[in-house]
Amino acid sequence: MKALVLEEAKKLSLRDYPITETVGPHDVRIKIQACGICGSDVHYYNEGAIGDFVVREPMILGHEAAGTIIEKGAEVTNLNLGDVVCMEPGIPRPNSTEVLAGNYNIDPGVVFWATPPVHGCLREHVVHPAQFCIKLPPVLTVAEGAMMEPLAIGIEAAKKAHISPGDTVLVIGAGTIGMMCALSAAAGGASTVYISDIKAEKLGIAGSYQNIIPINTAKENLQEAINNYTAGKGVDRIIEASGSPKVYPDFFRCAARGAIVVLVGMMNGTAPIDVALLQARGIRIETVFRYTNAFDKAAALVSAGKIDLKRLISKRFRFEDSIAAYEYAAAGHPDVVKVMIELE
Repeated sequence: MKALVLEEAKKLSLRDYPITETVGPHDVRIKIQACGICGSDVHYYNEGAIGDFVVREPMILGHEAAGTIIEKGAEVTNLNLGDVVCMEPGIPRPNSTEVLAGNYNIDPGVVFWATPPVHGCLREHVVHPAQFCIKLPPVLTVAEGAMMEPLAIGIEAAKKAHISPGDTVLVIGAGTIGMMCALSAAAGGASTVYISDIKAEKLGIAGSYQNIIPINTAKENLQEAINNYTAGKGVDRIIEASGSPKVYPDFFRCAARGAIVVLVGMMNGTAPIDVALLQARGIRIETVFRYTNAFDKAAALVSAGKIDLKRLISKRFRFEDSIAAYEYAAAGHPDVVKVMIELE
C-alpha cells in the first residue's frame, strides 16, 4: 500500500510499501483518513533517532490517527463496519506485570506505532486490536479524532494533578502538549490556568481560550507574575510540559504549599531540583508517560463542547503532499500547533 516512509534522517518518500496485515478475530482494519504530525515524528525526521530509539531501516511514520472501519474480526462485537474511530497507538502485552497492575502505559514491551522498528499508521489502512479503538461521536470530525492522542496526554496530566474544582494551575510550555494540558486542566475544574512560554504566537493561541492566561517569560519573570496573580500564595497545581532543563528548578517556586507538580515534558539529560524547597513546601511530584484509559474521556469532552480542538489545527495537507507537510512541521513556525494530513 502507499505510505509515508522515513528512509533515513531528512529523507522521506511517499511510495508503495510491502506491508501485509491480517485481521485476527479481535482486530479491525481501518482506512486512515487523518493523521497528525507529532513532535516525535519531527525528531525522527530531523535526527533519525530519539534517545535509544534509532531508525536503522525504512519506517512508516505517524501515530496520531483516525479513520473508518472497513473490516472486522469474527469476535469483535463493540464496533461495526463504517464506524469512525481513533486508535491508541500502543499495544501492551496482555499479561505483563505492568498491565496486571493497571499501568499498561509503562509496559516495557509495548508495541507503539512509529517507534523503531515498529511501523506507523501514515498509510492507506492499518490493522489494530478493537480493544484499542474508540468510536468517535458523530459530532467529531476525523481530524479532531486524530487529535485524541495528544489530548489523552493532557487528560492524563490533569488526572495525575488531582485537580479539584476552583484550583489554580500553571502549565509550563505552550506547545501542543502544553496546550492539551491547559485545556484538560480547565475542563477538569480549574478556575484559572496560567500558561508560560517564550513564543508570543503560541501564547496568543492559548490565551484565546476562556480562563487561560498567558505569561510571556521572554518579557516577565514567571515567579513574579504568578505571585502577582495569586497574591503571593502560588498555584495549587503545576504541569511542566516544556521538557526544557532551563526552567528547572525555578518554576517550583510558583507552587503553593502542599501543591502537586506533574512532570510531562521529557528531555535528554538531567535537570536540577531543589529538594529542600520541595520538602519545606510539602510539594508532591507526579510524572506522566503516555496515558491509561484516556481516549474515551477525550472524545467525550470534545463532543460535549468542553474542549475546542478545531482552532489548534494550524495547517492541513493532503496525503499526496505528506513530504511537504513534514517539511512545514519541521520548520518550527511559531504560530503552528498541529499540522494535519488528510487522506480523503
